[in-house]
Amino acid sequence: MEAEHPEAAVSEMAAAIAEPARTRMLCALLDGRARTSTELALVAGVNPSTASVHLAKLRERRLVLMHVQGRHRYYSLHDHQVAAAIEALTVIAGGPIGTFEPNTPERMRAARTCYDHMAGALGVALRDRLRAMGWLSDVHGSKGLYDLTVEGTDELSKLGMDVSAARAQRRRFACDCLDWSERRPHLAGAVGAGLLSIALQRKWVVKDFESRVLSVTKIGLREMRRRFDLVL
Repeated sequence: MEAEHPEAAVSEMAAAIAEPARTRMLCALLDGRARTSTELALVAGVNPSTASVHLAKLRERRLVLMHVQGRHRYYSLHDHQVAAAIEALTVIAGGPIGTFEPNTPERMRAARTCYDHMAGALGVALRDRLRAMGWLSDVHGSKGLYDLTVEGTDELSKLGMDVSAARAQRRRFACDCLDWSERRPHLAGAVGAGLLSIALQRKWVVKDFESRVLSVTKIGLREMRRRFDLVL
């Protein structure tokens, strides 16, 4: 249908975007962060049940993705092409784009544990740096799954990670985990757990006794800047 009548497909896509509530939802997701249906309902100015109908339509047209994180469901733009299309329409329309303001307590948002790996701004930034430095490579055909490059394997081994043992674990080796305060992915899986273990052993971070908060030490600030060019 879409291959035979591309103009019909374009028209249907445009109709999905054109509904004002759905447009507001899509624009709210342009910053790359994911949001819950409740948050998107508030952004769109509709009730939760109506928001669910709109989100189903957006998923049907491959404009948004749904991420299941425990009992929570978050939504993000489907890919960079959708973002580019919405941004282009926004430029043509000349309208401003709002920003997301998290309300998570600052210490919890800055750095914390998520199961057995690092989360919060620290976890998200570290995942981004590992990708930028070429230590992580995308697993072909699997969105959000990673492998270590030769350089990444070598460097993490130097830090004390047993990469072979990590690969042998009956779990994902390295994968995205949607961060509930940053609304962007941090690194999970065996590699994510190994990084937290290294950070704790080397006293880069210390655990809070009464919560999941991680405090970055002076040593951690220095070493993360030196090893990952990560400024916190």
